[in-house]
Parts: sequence; C-alpha cells; structure tokens
Amino acid sequence: MPSQRFAPPSEVPGLAARRIAADIVDGVLHKHRTLDDQLDGSGAHPGLKTLADRDRALMRRLVATILRRLGTLGHVLSRLLDKGIPSDAPRAQSALLIGAAQILWMDVPDHAAVDLSVRLVQSDRRAARYAGLVNAVLRRCAREGQALVEEVESQSLDLPPWLLARWSAHYGEATARDMALALGHEPSLDLTVKSDAAQWASRLHGEVLPTGSVRTLLHGSVTMLPGFAEGQWWVQDAAAALPVRLFGDVKGKSIADLCAAPGGKTAQLALSGARVTALDRSPARVARLRENLNRLSLQAETVVADAVEWTGPADGFDGILIDAPCTSTGTIRRHPDVAWLRQESDVAAMTVLQQRLLKKSVSLLKPGGTLVYCTCSLEPEEGEQAVAALLAAEPALRRVPIDASEVCGLGETLTADGDLRTLPSHLPHADPKLGGLDGFFAARLVKS
Repeated sequence: MPSQRFAPPSEVPGLAARRIAADIVDGVLHKHRTLDDQLDGSGAHPGLKTLADRDRALMRRLVATILRRLGTLGHVLSRLLDKGIPSDAPRAQSALLIGAAQILWMDVPDHAAVDLSVRLVQSDRRAARYAGLVNAVLRRCAREGQALVEEVESQSLDLPPWLLARWSAHYGEATARDMALALGHEPSLDLTVKSDAAQWASRLHGEVLPTGSVRTLLHGSVTMLPGFAEGQWWVQDAAAALPVRLFGDVKGKSIADLCAAPGGKTAQLALSGARVTALDRSPARVARLRENLNRLSLQAETVVADAVEWTGPADGFDGILIDAPCTSTGTIRRHPDVAWLRQESDVAAMTVLQQRLLKKSVSLLKPGGTLVYCTCSLEPEEGEQAVAALLAAEPALRRVPIDASEVCGLGETLTADGDLRTLPSHLPHADPKLGGLDGFFAARLVKS
C-alpha cells in the first residue's frame, strides 16, 4: 500500500499574527528598529507575506496598542506580578504585553487573549517554562486589570518622563495632560482630496473637517479604498496639509519643496498650479514620491540631492517649503514607536541640521519670495526657537504672521507671534478617534 500522507496540522488561527506582533514589539523596544522599517520595504518582517489582510490588520493594531499604552501596561503587569516581568525570556514579556493589551483595550474575548498568549510562550524554548505564569497573570488581568488602569489614568504614564516634562514646561501641565490623553486613542485616517470633499466623505463613510480634509475610521489596506487607484486623494494628516496654505495663491509660481518625500505637500502645490521642484536626498524616497505623483496624475520636477549641498537655479524660487527632518514627536499618535525610540539628546542634533537647511533656503529664495518652514515636532527648539535664531541671523527676512482665516478659522492653533502650532489635543470630537491633529509647527517668512 502506498504510504499515507498527512497534511501538517494547521496553526491555531490568530497565533501567527500575535507571533509577528511580538517580534515587531521586540524590534522596537530592544533593537531600536522603527515600525516603518519592520512593516514595509526590504527590512519588513518576512512573516508579513503569509498573513491574510484581516490578520495583518490585527497585528498592526496589536503593536500600536502596546506601544501607545506601554507605560500603563507596565504598571498593570507590575502590580499583577510578584517578581516583575521575566527579564531572561523576551517572548514571555511580549506575550504578557500582547495578552494584557487585548484584554484591556481590544475587542478580543478574554479567554482567546489568554490562550493565544500561553501558546505564544509555549512555542518558545526559553520562555516555555513561564506558560503557567502567563496564564495566571492574564487571568488576573481580566478580573482586576481595568481597575488598575483607572487608578493611574491621570498620570500620563504612556509618555517617556523626559517628553512629558518638556511638554509640561513649554505648554503647561494641563495642556500636556490633554496631549497625552489624545495620544492614547487610535487615530483616524485623514485624506487630502483633489475635489468634492463632501462626496468623498460620503463614499468613505467619513466627515469633512474644517480644514477641508476628509477624516474616516475605515481600516484595512488603503490601496483598496474607493478613489485610491484613480488618484482622487492621498493620505495626509489634516495638520500636515496646513503649511502649504501659507503660500497663498501659488498658480504659476516656482516653489521648491526641499524635503519632499513622500510627496503630500508637493502634491498640494502641484494641484494648486505651482511649478514644483521636489527634492529629497534618498533615491528610494524620491522613487516613492514619483510613484505617488504618477498615481495622482500631478506634475513636478523631482531631484535626488542633499538640499544643503544643492545649488539650485541661478534665478532662485518664488517660494521655498522646508518640512525639515526632526524628532517627529508630533506624529506619536500615528507612529507610537517614536515615543520610545527618541531620546532628549536627539533634539539638539536635529536643530543643527534644521539651521543648515534654513540658511541654505535663504540663498535659494528670490527677493520678495516666501519661505515656509515646518516640522512635525512639538519641541520648541525645532520650531519657535529655530525661527527666532534664523531671524536674528538673517536681517533680510521678516515674519509674516498667519491669520486665522488662512487656517480655516482654527485660531487656537496660532501662537502669539503668528506662527502655526497644532497639538494632538486640538480639533476635539465627541468620538475621540475622530478628534485630534498631529503636532505641527509652521512659520511664514518673506525675504526683502
């Protein structure tokens, strides 16, 4: 008789998504790898190719929830463990975080969260002996965890202490707490549409923000949403769409976008009729920018170059946009890994590059031209202080204060000097997932 062939037993549904989530959380917390590096491109986790769309979405939400609530999770687990989280078995740590995050904040049955975390530990040689511990702790979490969360809700544990201290000093303790609270919610998807925002809001089951962006709670693959393939919109946080407005009417004007990729602001400028030169030092990022422009059927000259070294055309530009590299602390609501990958020393390192870019931009600007400088950072050194230093060093420049009407009536986003400063707690909504903005700074300067 021919030998009987048996198919290998199929894996428990959902376990692969949790295993990959554990790997990625470990990559952020212990190997200092960004989420973007682990989720996309050549460095992406190899297991992602095998996940169905539903499991991929679950994995992403798991990772984001853990990183968004990491301080609170640490508090809860420390209260439930007599001897602390096992330090000699990273998979046991990950399994506890994954299980507790599902029990406390996700729509997953408690028994499934516990069972799959135990299986996750059992499949790891070093962690297997902690299976009983993980089971017991997560069962206690299901009974007692919510009360432990509530006892520290006002303490803003989900931000690194250095960042909370900075925000409290600069914005005040009450505003810093509001910002931290806003960062605890999973954000919506913001889209900049070419036209007819109301129609796209209806088709995408969202709403039109005061800024004109469409905000929706739809999840899953962006490429599968109506209008993507046709190039009718692009993904862009509502706050990130504001700086381009500061140029006013750009039709026919020459504008250089000096740190352009992935191209949201370049697309805005091109759509408004500007003659755009989009610059970025990374060939891969410029390739992505070109792909985005092609999908959107928009035109811009693209250049691979370091803006600080680039000579530019002899006659200069009517406008310069600098969305400068920065610590990105304003994007934590969408990129929660930033909070745990950045250190306070990074701020000073970034300001050196920002000053070089600002100085270069002045030489590329025509007399009478407009410079818009922006960063997705909430740190004053990368925003208000950077502009103050430039104005002190360049007497040919003057600030042109922004009027509330230029930012869709959002007067609360304007500083005393007339610059733009959006906060995660801005644009509140009855449903917290539909509220909030990325933290952005922008200033408008004119060359005499």
